[in-house]
Amino acid sequence: MGIVFLLGKWKEASDRGGQLPREPFRIAGNLYYVGTRDVTSFLLTGPQGHVLIDGGYPGTAPMILKSIATLGFNIKDVKILLNSHAHLDHAGGLAALQQASGAQLWVSEADADIISSGGVSARNMAPVNGLVYLGIMRYPAPRIVHRFQDGAQISLGPIQLTAHVTAGHTPGCTTWAFPVRDGGRELLVVSVGSLSLPMPTSLFNWRYDATLRQELERSYATLRRLPADIYLSSHARPFSLKRKFEERATAPDPVAPFLDRAGYLEDIQKAEVAYHKALQEQQ
Repeated sequence: MGIVFLLGKWKEASDRGGQLPREPFRIAGNLYYVGTRDVTSFLLTGPQGHVLIDGGYPGTAPMILKSIATLGFNIKDVKILLNSHAHLDHAGGLAALQQASGAQLWVSEADADIISSGGVSARNMAPVNGLVYLGIMRYPAPRIVHRFQDGAQISLGPIQLTAHVTAGHTPGCTTWAFPVRDGGRELLVVSVGSLSLPMPTSLFNWRYDATLRQELERSYATLRRLPADIYLSSHARPFSLKRKFEERATAPDPVAPFLDRAGYLEDIQKAEVAYHKALQEQQ
């Protein structure tokens, strides 16, 4: 019974990943932050309905729902759900958000089977899949309505997003690029799927095979080509959300702290350096 109790507590903790709520706010134009302290979710609003990017953990879906309501929007007006990648902390809440909204879920072809299985992947280490099969790291599987390939364009009224499959962190990790109009200016937003390496080479003698190396190198090149004005990511820390949120309170232009192409390019460079260091470690 003690083991069952501990496993239950572990499952409860993993369902929310230690996340706490964060005050929702407008980033620019029709783009809003509705995620938690570190795991991000973004809402794009429009006259024909809204688009929600990322679902968080299974246990943080209520926080996202509350943030959307706090901003004065109705979850039933969310018509499209999108995802950055298939890990528990970004896909775990999709099923609950889909049920609440009735939205259609779009997932990259390469991540779709992982999400539809609740997190199982041939790219996972065996111990990770073991935890998924035990239910500890499994998440509720949403209903995937559309599967897309790299370069897909998704539209909802005036909202238009382009999917850039920047594989590596997961096989179908997706970076979303889209314009927002703020006053008289149009700004290109790039929300990076993830720049994190999939696994340290020192863990279980993990190896970066030829496929993974090709994916990562292609992804770095793709990201550098995107003309980002506003830099976002699937986690808040990489793009310094806390600092930028605090700066916007006193900035003459509250959007200005988020105009960070230099930080975007710097983080891509840091990720590539970490990748080459990992390759050296596995020699």
